[in-house]
Amino acid sequence: MATKRDYKREYRLYHAKRKQKTRRAQRNSARAKMVKAGKARKGDGKDVHHKNRDTSDNRSKNLEVVPKSANRSFSRKKKG
Repeated sequence: MATKRDYKREYRLYHAKRKQKTRRAQRNSARAKMVKAGKARKGDGKDVHHKNRDTSDNRSKNLEVVPKSANRSFSRKKKG
């Protein structure tokens, strides 16, 4: 039987870190930019994809709205 997930511990050890907060803010900013442009909306079931895989690069030409299944199927390994 699987153990219960400890969300408080997970947040404390990972999500509360400064680097993760910064990255989350960058992702939220990209999403807000696409919503403002009318390309995404709340609850649409889509993700904002960074074409160059750099979440700090929120230029319009680097962002596109894709289905979650497509965005989450990309390899997360760095190129090179």
